[in-house]
Amino acid sequence: MSDASHITLSDDERTRCEVWTRVMGYHRPVAAFNAGKQSEHAERTYYSEQPQAAGAWQQGRRAAA
Repeated sequence: MSDASHITLSDDERTRCEVWTRVMGYHRPVAAFNAGKQSEHAERTYYSEQPQAAGAWQQGRRAAA
């Protein structure tokens, strides 16, 4: 990527992103939480599952047998 194609926005050009989360069966914006709940939301850890290759679970199963 060259410097010419790099876009820089000033603060007044940016749009605020509203974050929503699921709480007790329904969705709410995090901005509507009280300070304690916002702090709890900030401390959450997120993970993503890594997709397994086809048949990988069978190889692990054979090794355990």
